[in-house]
Amino acid sequence: MALSHPPVAFRLIHNQKVIYQLPSVRTAEDQLRRLATVCGKSFADSLVEIDAGSDSLQLQGWVALPTFNRSQADMQYFFVNQRMVRDKLINHAVRQAYQDVLFHGRHPAYVLALTMDARELDVNVHPQKHEVRFRNSRSVHDFLFRSLHQALAQVQPQQQRESHGFALTERLSVPAPQQSGLAFQQARYGDRSPTVREQMQSYAALLTPALATAEAEPEAQTVPPLGYAIAQLKGIYILAENSDGLIVVDMHAAHERIVYERMKQNAESEDVIAQPLLVPITFNVSQAEADLVEENQDFFRHLGFNLERLGPEQIRLRAVPALLKNADSEQLLRDVLADFIEHGQSSRIQAYQNEMLATMACHASVRANRLLSIDEMNALLRDIESTERSGQCNHGRPTWKQLSLDQLDKLFLRGQ
Repeated sequence: MALSHPPVAFRLIHNQKVIYQLPSVRTAEDQLRRLATVCGKSFADSLVEIDAGSDSLQLQGWVALPTFNRSQADMQYFFVNQRMVRDKLINHAVRQAYQDVLFHGRHPAYVLALTMDARELDVNVHPQKHEVRFRNSRSVHDFLFRSLHQALAQVQPQQQRESHGFALTERLSVPAPQQSGLAFQQARYGDRSPTVREQMQSYAALLTPALATAEAEPEAQTVPPLGYAIAQLKGIYILAENSDGLIVVDMHAAHERIVYERMKQNAESEDVIAQPLLVPITFNVSQAEADLVEENQDFFRHLGFNLERLGPEQIRLRAVPALLKNADSEQLLRDVLADFIEHGQSSRIQAYQNEMLATMACHASVRANRLLSIDEMNALLRDIESTERSGQCNHGRPTWKQLSLDQLDKLFLRGQ
């Protein structure tokens, strides 16, 4: 109730002890405090704000970044016209929006409120009023999926930092480094480990031209969100410096996401290649499913399926998408038809194709222990900043982390 009625102040007393004292929400900061109190600070620090609308639907609220996920579906709050509901159609739309960025078996967290015409909604489905029935369920499903999918895709590194409260009030202007301390050291000493005196002399030599460059370029380049690379650690991580402190990047995970997104874009821009079956498959379905096949020939052909109706309850499959030639074609098609009957649409085919593309992207991305130059590392950082869903790899793992100066100071007890 507190999440669905922000202007109302709430106080919860249990055994003569105040559990919650929630002032009414008047500002965005008040709202974040309420979210942190009810759902936890980790949730409030991981939010993507949602504000999407159509002619008859309005969706507002917050979803957590995919890196904040749960083992159980215990932090999912969805309200329709301020009524708390648990609905299979809503859950399906949300799962689809997150399917490309979450570990298998993990659950997203969200607080979302849908506003719509009450005449398009039946609330008398369940005795406790927890379930609802939408009169136009397909349009509601599509609206929810599209709104959440776009919001998650558009989260870039800069936006993530702002949502975590790291928005900069003042940007540092420094020139892009031409050579890291590690690269300078290797060029000067080769494989030999330098002495402490030689290291100090090396860094002094680096510092002198850096200061001279900064003085010569008063209109220096603004530091990008993920900063500039300074070193590579164990052939696995890229260390970069930005205006907030230190960025640590898992280079394989980040490159995997970049390659995967480009593969998906290429696949979407071209017609799906169909693979004819050596022996067409004939199988029985319900009359409603057979009707669906007959009425949506163009849709199935676009997906790479060549289908025909043989009788009132029988269809024949002649071709499948080439990427899915090794899949269980009959079972896949049955699942797609079942989704259409229940939800009005299906994303199973795309999900299977994406799974294949993800495997290909994994094999095509940079592997561990490959040494990258500073220019190559910086190019990867810029690609991360411009790629959709770049905060997570194809398996849901984070691709980069920010360590602020405050966090680093605490590690070394500075200022204490």
